[in-house]
Amino acid sequence: MTGEVSPEQAEKILAMLTEGKSIGNVNTTLALRLIPLAEEIGRAELVERLLEHAHKVAQDDIERGWVDFEKYKLSNYEPEKFAELSARTELLNNGKHLSAAIQHHLGLIYLSQENYTDCETFINRSLRLREELEDESGLIYGLAVLEAACKRQDEHEQALAHGTRRLELLMKNEDLEGQMEAMSDIAHTQATVGAFDAATDLYNQSLELANQLEDMSGQLVARWGLCDICEIKGDYETAMIHLSDCLHAFIAMGLTAPLQVRERLEALTNLNNSSGQE
Repeated sequence: MTGEVSPEQAEKILAMLTEGKSIGNVNTTLALRLIPLAEEIGRAELVERLLEHAHKVAQDDIERGWVDFEKYKLSNYEPEKFAELSARTELLNNGKHLSAAIQHHLGLIYLSQENYTDCETFINRSLRLREELEDESGLIYGLAVLEAACKRQDEHEQALAHGTRRLELLMKNEDLEGQMEAMSDIAHTQATVGAFDAATDLYNQSLELANQLEDMSGQLVARWGLCDICEIKGDYETAMIHLSDCLHAFIAMGLTAPLQVRERLEALTNLNNSSGQE
């Protein structure tokens, strides 16, 4: 739920801001921010009402462009419609932020379709605008998409280049959660090309951050990656230690560990036992 808001809280917030004449005090920006909240609790009629209201009270073409962008996303418009909207908005004063966002979204659409050529084309266009705007958050998001696209095409050197630049920006912005994720992504690529020492170092750094942040998902990803490397090297005992540590971390937090962890730990235990008997 958006911002960790419960369904009950979401209902109260939406009722307070949209019922009766209250919606008259809601501007375009706020209306667009309320739409995901209404979507998540299944209020389709309120989503439509908020869209109409946002367009009605829009102060200029930029605000109307953001409303159209949201409408296109909700209606799953064809990529060509997004491209047309991006081209129009880029020509407007202060329209580059919106155009960059639309082009980024187009890149994600093409990534989901495994159309990597068009994905990279639109993400790179978005990045050029974000470079001009010095929008480092936007650059980080775009680089992550390029990294993913390159990895899916086995273009590992390019993936490493994008991932490294992404990590540098995250470090500059002191985004610890982002660094944790980026380090694991780069580590996976390093492991794929056989650079196991570099991969191990990055996974350990990611794990250290995940422990610091008490991020169980981050801990799982890092320990799973370390286990992969150990298993490739035939070091089943260390691999089991990584999975056991992962299991204990979940238990310590009062959480149920993913079934895959228990299954893999059991499989490794059997493999280690059979290996020791030979």
